[in-house]
Amino acid sequence: MFRADATPVTDATAVPERRRQPLPSAGAGVRRVEVRDPCLDNAKYLAILLVATGHAWEPLREGSRSVTALYMLVYAFHMPVFSTLSGYFSRGFDARPEQIRRLVTGLVVPYVVFEVAYTFFTRWTSHDPDRSISLLDPLYLTWYLAALFIWRLTSPVWRLVRWPMPVALGLAMLATVSPSVGDDLDLQRVLQFLPFFVLGLSLKPEHLELVRRREVRLLAVPVLVYALGVAYWAVPRMNYAWFFHSDSAQELAVPAWCGPVMTLATFGCSAVLVACFLAWVPSRRTWFTVLGAGTLCGYLLHGFVAQGAEFWGWYDGAWVRQPAGEVTVTLIAAAVMTALCAPAVQRVFRRATDPRSAYALLGRARRFPPRALQRLRGATRPDS
Repeated sequence: MFRADATPVTDATAVPERRRQPLPSAGAGVRRVEVRDPCLDNAKYLAILLVATGHAWEPLREGSRSVTALYMLVYAFHMPVFSTLSGYFSRGFDARPEQIRRLVTGLVVPYVVFEVAYTFFTRWTSHDPDRSISLLDPLYLTWYLAALFIWRLTSPVWRLVRWPMPVALGLAMLATVSPSVGDDLDLQRVLQFLPFFVLGLSLKPEHLELVRRREVRLLAVPVLVYALGVAYWAVPRMNYAWFFHSDSAQELAVPAWCGPVMTLATFGCSAVLVACFLAWVPSRRTWFTVLGAGTLCGYLLHGFVAQGAEFWGWYDGAWVRQPAGEVTVTLIAAAVMTALCAPAVQRVFRRATDPRSAYALLGRARRFPPRALQRLRGATRPDS
């Protein structure tokens, strides 16, 4: 989606890891090209399918314990996967000018565009013409763009902290007992998902290779089956809103001490499931590898389909709530998300989902010849 060394990753928007491989050039010296890691592109595509199916299952939860169990299981790890990958690809962020520029054009501009678009769309689907546009109160999917912007800006700070994971978990635990945090930029979610981002910052390529080992893959199968069984058992006994990480303990009508306890419990559960998910992601190039580069586009666009489906009455038929209907809804959601991640769709919506810096900021840069501009950018690097 974006370059790993200069731009943010999302959900839904995850940026693929690049491996630099020297290639011989015709002239003196060696030039470097960037090659995408197919495993991480595959992980992004498969994870974004889970986002789409999770949203498609929302209207089917009522009256179906099986769907609710699947919904709970998916929500236990699909956003933690993206948060962890976002942290992993933020390891090289050191706030250089070009990185800040890409941070603004890669996240802030799409955030503003889609916050406005979703506000108007929600006015129509909810028959609420008075709904106001608020850039401080993310609507629907846009919260993740705000979270990524904040997380990535803090990346250099986390590399200076001696024990980043305990500190991040401590902040998340404090957030769960602080209803006063409020909805500005959805800071509850920003803080409660923060440990996963910091976890990604702490990972190294060898850690990802470790979870791809054969014994880990074999162990992941019974773990996922057991997790689904626990989710089915927990449906009538647990509030799965804990996995949304969007509310404090008080807002979930439980004692304050439950917040820190559930923060640790859900983090441990989600971290294990993230490892199980990554263990089974193909490491070779597949037919859907190229789609992994379009997850930001698919993430931002599929929300219109998910909201519109209920408005247009696609769930009104009784057959939809039968097993065959639930499978059909799942397949349609996966197909729609696949189409929205296609390169052709990315090109159509590129100006909204990934505008170039020259169009959004520093228009003067276009006056410089490419080589002169490259030298100018290199001169602004803090380490030069």
